[in-house]
Amino acid sequence: MEYIKNRFYEKASKCINEYNKLKRDHGDKVIANVTIGQVMTGMKGVPSLITDTSKLDPQEGIRFRGYSIPELREKLPRLNPEGEPLPEGLFYLLLIGEIPSQEDVMNLSKDWSTRSHVPQHVYDVIDAMPKNAKPMTQFSAAITAMATESLFQKAYRSGIGKKHYWDFIYDDVMNLIAKLPRVAAYIYRRNFHNGDHIEPNRKLDWAGNLAHMMGHDSEEVKRLLRLYMVIHSDHEGGNVSAHATHLVGSALSNPYYSFAAGMLGLAGPLHGYANQDVIHWIFDMLDELDTDNPSKEQLADYVKKTLEEGRVIPGYGHAVLRKTDPRFTAQQEFADKYIKNDKLVNIVNNLYEVVPPILGDIGKIQNPWPNVDAYSGALLYHYGIKEYTFYTVLFGVSRALGVLASLIMDRVYGLPIERPSSFELKWYIEKATGQSGSCI
Repeated sequence: MEYIKNRFYEKASKCINEYNKLKRDHGDKVIANVTIGQVMTGMKGVPSLITDTSKLDPQEGIRFRGYSIPELREKLPRLNPEGEPLPEGLFYLLLIGEIPSQEDVMNLSKDWSTRSHVPQHVYDVIDAMPKNAKPMTQFSAAITAMATESLFQKAYRSGIGKKHYWDFIYDDVMNLIAKLPRVAAYIYRRNFHNGDHIEPNRKLDWAGNLAHMMGHDSEEVKRLLRLYMVIHSDHEGGNVSAHATHLVGSALSNPYYSFAAGMLGLAGPLHGYANQDVIHWIFDMLDELDTDNPSKEQLADYVKKTLEEGRVIPGYGHAVLRKTDPRFTAQQEFADKYIKNDKLVNIVNNLYEVVPPILGDIGKIQNPWPNVDAYSGALLYHYGIKEYTFYTVLFGVSRALGVLASLIMDRVYGLPIERPSSFELKWYIEKATGQSGSCI
């Protein structure tokens, strides 16, 4: 797929010139003031990263290269008019900044298919782990094990110049993305289907082949995974998985190491693990209420009980968004179109009516609205993917599209190693109050 690489570099070359001119001519321009409150709350809102692939607006939600999720569902190529956009098209858009043609997407899909062979030692690493090892543990270890295939690592050691780094990073990224469905499906079949593995079908698209190798060959599951992979792919550069991938990549670690770091961040309860927490919380609620069809009053009582116990409502709230997550809305529309009277989906819909008013009455909660995790598990469960400890792996396969496209851009720009300054707590106390801090 050299023509896609060439098309990317043709577009990216213009960005290189703009980047260098900005750094040279305006490097001393002040663009923001940082408050102590921002430092103390995870650097929220501090502009400190370059991420071209997507931008999260608190009121509008996520836009991928300027396109909203509804626009993507309308404009990106698909296999049939009634289906969902193909993730290959979303990756093309993230990388090049243009809506691809059907031919572009089909060629990219074929290219990934030719790159999808996974070395045997990667499977050996997975098989060496106990079967009760969490799927994300196996997934991140397998990604690290694939670093033996890094073309960038070999080229760097051979002494290539800095301006050529992106070229080898590009091929590493393409190879890694191509292999992820096979690795994920292998873990899924190993953990939940007695190691009865299914060979890939090279005639299928990237997400469709993942569904096939997992053992879910219905068109409905393939359609869902295409949507899932598109809407979970990117969420600008400051979230943990994106930032971790960027941070490790800034040290010129190869894409396998960088992405593995991102996946270890995604596995956290405050990030990608939340989709598992949602389903687990709902099932705990149904057990306690002793019903699979709770009323809205019962839901409200359980939500209040959860909050009174000092716990959060999983799937609700967001660090940046101040409205219902458009990714939640996309999944709700999918359910409305294709799923009729599913009890778990109905509960998720009812929670959407019940939870925001309760959270809204709590003054400290800035965003009472649902995020992407509030819906995804119910859809997967409905279509037979009931092993919710695996859901974060699916999130990880999707997130590769965004964070790895950004990693290529990082090397195109020649971004330096990331190294912010840090100070003792007493330094901040003195800055804020003029008084010396009393802590150690």
